Amino acid sequence: MTTVEPGSFLTLHYRLSGPQGDVINTFGGKPATLSLGAGELAPAIKERLVGLAEGARATFELPAGTAFGERNPDMIQWLARKELDSLGDPGERYAVGDVIHLPTPDGQGQFAAVVQAVRNDGALQLDFNHPLAGQPVTFEVQVIGVL
Repeated sequence: MTTVEPGSFLTLHYRLSGPQGDVINTFGGKPATLSLGAGELAPAIKERLVGLAEGARATFELPAGTAFGERNPDMIQWLARKELDSLGDPGERYAVGDVIHLPTPDGQGQFAAVVQAVRNDGALQLDFNHPLAGQPVTFEVQVIGVL
């Protein structure tokens, strides 16, 4: 039977949850596909996958801060409305708790932030920490295929 190794291409269902519930859950929907070691998963999660056999299902409890690091107060920053408008839809309205996606500096990808506050001038206070940073995480996985 094939087992997961560094560099394996995987098809799997997985669920990541913290104290407030699921952050992502592919069970009941389309499975995820990824290349282990391509930076798509946090190292602590990748480590739990290595050695699992094709068809295996497992649940791992990761202590606070293990999966996505500790919360970093430097990752909470203000973004001026003018800059925000240049990155997206100038007419967009934002509210506390909204998740917004911004382009990476090289324009090749995106990253997400959660709106923490909105000033009268339209500037947003954004939290760029992973939603599960500093929290205990439950990682459930079903390995469907390994290449």
